[in-house]
Amino acid sequence: MASIIVSPRQRFAARVAAGIVGILVFKWIFFDSTTRAGEIAHPDILERITLGTPLSGQTLDTRKYPFLQSRINRDETHDVFDNDIDAGMQDFWTRFQKPFMTGSDTMHLDEQVVRGAIDELLGFNGWAAAACSSLTRPFGISKREDDWSDLARPGALYYFALVVHGADHFLVDQLAVIVQLARRLGPTSVFVSIVDYASTDSTPFLCDLAEMIMTLLGISFRIRQVPPMTQDPTASYYPLEEAYTRNLALEPLQELWERRKVQFERVIWLKGFTCPNDILETIRVSVVNQASMVCSMDWKEHNGFFIYNDRWRTRDMDGNLFRGSKSTSPIDEAPPRDAYGGARYTLHLPFQVFCCESGTHIVDPHKSYYLGLTYHSSVESVFNTTAASDGKAPRWSEGPCMDSAQLHFCRDMWMASFQDGIRDEAKRLHNEERMGKPRNVHPFMDDLIQSMLASYAPTTSDKAAAPVEADEVKAAAAVGKGKRRRLDKRRPRSLPNNAFPNAIAKILVNPRCVTTYAGVSHTQLALDLFGSGEDREPTQHEGGKYVLDEWRTAPESFVCQEMRTTGGRIAPKQQRRTGFQQSRLLLNGWRPT
Repeated sequence: MASIIVSPRQRFAARVAAGIVGILVFKWIFFDSTTRAGEIAHPDILERITLGTPLSGQTLDTRKYPFLQSRINRDETHDVFDNDIDAGMQDFWTRFQKPFMTGSDTMHLDEQVVRGAIDELLGFNGWAAAACSSLTRPFGISKREDDWSDLARPGALYYFALVVHGADHFLVDQLAVIVQLARRLGPTSVFVSIVDYASTDSTPFLCDLAEMIMTLLGISFRIRQVPPMTQDPTASYYPLEEAYTRNLALEPLQELWERRKVQFERVIWLKGFTCPNDILETIRVSVVNQASMVCSMDWKEHNGFFIYNDRWRTRDMDGNLFRGSKSTSPIDEAPPRDAYGGARYTLHLPFQVFCCESGTHIVDPHKSYYLGLTYHSSVESVFNTTAASDGKAPRWSEGPCMDSAQLHFCRDMWMASFQDGIRDEAKRLHNEERMGKPRNVHPFMDDLIQSMLASYAPTTSDKAAAPVEADEVKAAAAVGKGKRRRLDKRRPRSLPNNAFPNAIAKILVNPRCVTTYAGVSHTQLALDLFGSGEDREPTQHEGGKYVLDEWRTAPESFVCQEMRTTGGRIAPKQQRRTGFQQSRLLLNGWRPT
């Protein structure tokens, strides 16, 4: 057998190549994959093998995973005093702080100082948060202690999202609320995402304060500063800005799911000021009702009295805007106009709505974001953003309702629930066909099953179960395909929403959870809304304190309060009634955005 003669130079080259391959393999196994600064890192192979799942135990450990605390686009422009300040800090650290921390005689004192600082931070209160314990609440809730252990169970994670635009008067109180909730739920159960959208006040400095506090407390966060979408405020289209910033605030949520398979129980959007216990109670309302979204009620002071504020994004179950009623108005002037919602509002109980935001609100990501739903505004090319700055009327053409990004999101949640209802119906038909039962279904249903099959693409379903469900849907669609050809001429173009009683998006308002603004007398508002707080607590037979015993399907139409022009938040709005036929929307190709 012929032998292969290898020269020393070839042996050296082979050793170098083997060494490079070995280093790459070692890095691939023991180190995270490369990601951009501030992003969630992908798990390495060794982590997958030894832990089973990344971030095992569903705790956000910032000491083990430093990428859980990041700051993006911080304003760090050089200042003329930077060198002097850095020199002074280094001198103070070297001569005083470091010897005090490491010296055997003083290190125990340093530990006491650090513990005392952390205890003060855990009790951190803003100017409004300090008054929360004195506010009256229905059913004597403010007089009872609650450990909220059902929410602080192991593995339950909560995602706090804030979009701040020149609102430094809110941020201190919102930070206080986050710290207090982290104390109740546990710092390793909380992730905070703050987007500072082109603030020109002291918000960037307060973001530095928030970063420092959350770093010391071990709270996971991402703080991001972004420039304005348009330099000219008169050329800005507010729903588009709203959708853009909210999707930015949700980026860590998606990264943690896609890269680490970390799922959050609820997403809490903080807006204005809301007391911590009210938020905890609203989370509980969301959990026991398995609700897609639960909102607070947003009040502001106006000419010496309080008025319900956020009517633009809120619609009752008849599709009407909420009234701008006073906090002292009689019960028959309640914000919800539908009878069932108004009856529950009078008892200070959660009630169903078509859409809401109303300040602080809580979203179940498993019924929204993990299904692929995002925030968006009206379709492109409907308006001309440059026209306003030129002094011309913006170009506009008739099309979808040009409402807030939140109302677009609500409609998508209703459509996602409608799609799931059609999927359940397809599975039922498939099972009945296998058992030899006659196919008892409206002929229009076959078209809906076909449409749903084209757009159904969940991201959170079990990988082993999803193909089975898809096969059942395909089988049900195939069975009805031949049968519906004889019925084309008499088949209706759509079905009313109430023909699908299992297609319900559970969107609620909790009237006991109030959101307010700077200068509002929280004590007086609570007295106006709830009196002494000694209301008779309803029995379980009457529907219970939290759980709704009746759910309605979506209305056939709603009032669209749309913004057809640019001009930011102050741009004028106008109203029109527009239809909302879910079956027709699905047939027209609706998909999760």
